[in-house]
Amino acid sequence: MNDFKVDQKFLDSIIACLKEKGSSLSSEEAVTIAHVIGEEILDRYVDRLISQAETILEINPALEEQEILEALAQKVVEYLGAIAASIRIYDPGREEMVSFGSYPGIPEGREEAIPFEDTIAGEVVKTRRSYFVPNILNEERYKDKEKVWRHGIHSMLAVPISIPRFSLRDVDTEGVLQIYYREEDKVFTPLEAKTAEMFSRRVSYVIARKRIVDLQKLNMTKDKIVEQIFQKLGRREGIKMKEVFNIVIPELVDIMRIQRCALFSVSEDRTHVVLEAGFPERLHGIGKVFDVKVPYIDAVVNQTGPFGAFANEKIYPAYILIANPRESCLLPPDLQRFLETQQINSVLYIPLRVNHVVKYFLVFDAQAQHERFTDEQIEILTFFGKELMKGLRLEKMDDILHDFKNPAIAAAGFAKRVLKILENGEYPSKAEKVHQALDIILKETTRIQGLALTLHMESKEGREQVIDLTEKLKDRFLINEEAIQELMRENIRLVKEDLEPSLWIRCFPVHIERVLDNLFNNATKAIPEEGGRLSVRSYRKDSWAVAEITNTGQISEEDRDRYLLGDGKGRGIHITTRLVKWMAGKMEVESGEGQTTFRVMFPIVGGEETTPSPM
Repeated sequence: MNDFKVDQKFLDSIIACLKEKGSSLSSEEAVTIAHVIGEEILDRYVDRLISQAETILEINPALEEQEILEALAQKVVEYLGAIAASIRIYDPGREEMVSFGSYPGIPEGREEAIPFEDTIAGEVVKTRRSYFVPNILNEERYKDKEKVWRHGIHSMLAVPISIPRFSLRDVDTEGVLQIYYREEDKVFTPLEAKTAEMFSRRVSYVIARKRIVDLQKLNMTKDKIVEQIFQKLGRREGIKMKEVFNIVIPELVDIMRIQRCALFSVSEDRTHVVLEAGFPERLHGIGKVFDVKVPYIDAVVNQTGPFGAFANEKIYPAYILIANPRESCLLPPDLQRFLETQQINSVLYIPLRVNHVVKYFLVFDAQAQHERFTDEQIEILTFFGKELMKGLRLEKMDDILHDFKNPAIAAAGFAKRVLKILENGEYPSKAEKVHQALDIILKETTRIQGLALTLHMESKEGREQVIDLTEKLKDRFLINEEAIQELMRENIRLVKEDLEPSLWIRCFPVHIERVLDNLFNNATKAIPEEGGRLSVRSYRKDSWAVAEITNTGQISEEDRDRYLLGDGKGRGIHITTRLVKWMAGKMEVESGEGQTTFRVMFPIVGGEETTPSPM
């Protein structure tokens, strides 16, 4: 440091300081000392200071923000010769200073949060200036004196931490770094405060790097999710929610090791929610309906609050984390017991909004114990949920387009019959057949209209009704007969076996019609080109109403297992298995001796409900 220049004020300060100690120096001697300070002492000090600042900049940005701040606390403690340091971050929602880590670990009994007003931490955040506490016992703003005294702490330096927002939707992070010393009545030098402040400012660069890395990772994950879904869209069979879950869930493993995941929709009247899709699908009762009044559902759907971090859960508008399912007041006892049997230790709920209103929500179950999630992690999970919403709509659209075929063929076929009767002058002698055909045309075109409206989310699918499964089976058998004629499969023999009347089930009529149409369609296709037999049967088995469709043609055991999982080559089996679950039913498949039987079973409703449907 040969270019070190001696400032006259600095020189006068040295002479005055030494004079107070009883030592008199000439100006020349004072200049010599000043040069020694500049060239030797100051050089080494600055070098050590720079080195320490660089170690802060080298903190791994892949760490969580709390871990980064704890690493800062460690560097400050080691450099300043303190015994401990802690970080508190201002929570404007709660107006509290929340504990955000310490070095060494948090002392026993340390409070999770302290008030913002009338505290040292709050004062540092307000003024953004350092605060010196030479003797904690004499400091009015430091409330819990006894605990620090037990740990041999007598003085403290508090410096501000400020991390500027990284994007328009972020807010500045304000907090305080509290540095504890053993000395009682410690005299703090301005240099100590400036050094600590410089260290706290350096850590903001590490946080910024972390947020850049997180943003890159977030965008990469989003791209992967979209890419996977578009790959599914590019395939001929269209999108299936089960497959979307299976390919995307692994992309979320860095955020949460998910055991189960479910997507719920909220009804138009907001009185209940429906389980639309789940992972793994076999573990979920697709179509189950739950009352919104259940506390955890009410908290997610209606955003009732209060918001904040509580003993067993964290409740915020963007998510609800149940960190202790066994003790959470939001979960009913039966769900608590179920989660315990599944060894689930964390449950995360993500509300999904459409036009600022919660229309869907996601549920993630994990065996791992999760205490918090970052904004970036919640953003990825929310993005995943919104892509699932799109996927669900696309799946339903694909299913509906697939199911246009049967009613369209039936309407066209019966219209041709009416036209032929009129052209041959056979009306009114065949008036009964004309009226029957027109009635079927009306029903099937009305059904087509309902399916078309569903594409635009306008259909309410009517209302649940009590219907006779046997009558529906006979009606759809007749429609399928017309489809067979249109396909010119004259070598198929149709047989009605025993059909037990009054098998009352509760469902949306359109659902059971779609199930039976798809089973008939698949059975017809499965009959060999040389022809065969297609038969139907219905009966009661215990508390179940059963419909059977049997066709000539045998399938392998592997195909049978795939069909039961809804994994047929086309969409028909996928649609059927999903709708059967919606109706709380079940499906069986038997194959042997040259034929295959599909059997669907639905709960029979009680006597007081067995009122014939107007349909």
